[in-house]
Amino acid sequence: MSDGALSQDEIDALLAGVDTPSSDSGSSGGGGSEGDRQVLQDFLSSNAAALSSNLSMMTGSTVTLKGPDVSFVGRDTFLGQLPDTVTVVKADYSSGFPGEHMFIMPEDAAKSIASLMNKEENIELDEMALSMIGESIGTIVGTQITALTGKTGNKSIANVPPTATNVPKAVAALPGGDFALAAYQLDLGDGTARQFWEVYGSGVAADIGQSLRGGPASQASPKAASNGMGMGMGMAGMHPMGGGMMGQPTNVQAVQFPSLMQGVTAQEQGNIGLIMDVFMEMTVELGRTRKLIKEILSMGEGTIIELDKLAGEPVDILVNHKLIAKGEVVVIDENFGVRVTEIVSPMERMNELG
Repeated sequence: MSDGALSQDEIDALLAGVDTPSSDSGSSGGGGSEGDRQVLQDFLSSNAAALSSNLSMMTGSTVTLKGPDVSFVGRDTFLGQLPDTVTVVKADYSSGFPGEHMFIMPEDAAKSIASLMNKEENIELDEMALSMIGESIGTIVGTQITALTGKTGNKSIANVPPTATNVPKAVAALPGGDFALAAYQLDLGDGTARQFWEVYGSGVAADIGQSLRGGPASQASPKAASNGMGMGMGMAGMHPMGGGMMGQPTNVQAVQFPSLMQGVTAQEQGNIGLIMDVFMEMTVELGRTRKLIKEILSMGEGTIIELDKLAGEPVDILVNHKLIAKGEVVVIDENFGVRVTEIVSPMERMNELG
């Protein structure tokens, strides 16, 4: 009989903000059908090579992603497989198959990826490093969505912009009940096998499985399509790489992109209008450099600091420390200004971060 004290499992569940499951069989198929499990595994396996190519391009290393093995498990079973600290990247689907979707990797694997992307050893998982991890996962999800669209005909699939956090495993906000777990083996070019997991909420996994088998879920609802054309596009819709070539199309046509403002309802315009008067920090960066502490301490008046940009090279324009454009410096009366010459694409942002 309980003495009123919480068990460690109950404490972990409360920290994660989820209900303590009454049972956790951990068996394959516990939270979904064997058909869902198999079709999801086949789909993800068919895209592993494209994802490996994406990660190789972003890290500059020969990355191999093997697998995955897909199973339906519960929270307790999965937590038993995780190291004490993990990096969680939330990339929920906002339309098409709306619901929970995330990637989880050990802290050391996240550090290795960020180090390769930033060309810096022993990197810490600070805000910039986690942003790079989020960008890399955004590209992966974009490839998956392109492949899903091609196989299901559902053109409304979109995800929220991925966000990465580094947390104790007990705090990871996993889906409730049994969920679909895709377990990959990740090799970052050094011959070391690292664990890399992709998690789908049970409802998302079932919808994707049914859609891949040609069921009703493959037809996007009008509501989902409307949401997909709104603010839910995120990083995913911007990367038509790799996965979109996996099928065998018989009738290829040029993609026609409608105006972003077409189809926006008065209510949606009103919602956007609510944030139009919000200030955001915009900065123009002339260049950067790195110095030893002793060099910084020895600086004085007249010291010249050489930056990493060439004279006449475009300067970077950042909003909330995120690169959005490039421009050239101009003088307006007695003030400096910058003329925008190029809007930076998400992939170019990744290259800048690397």
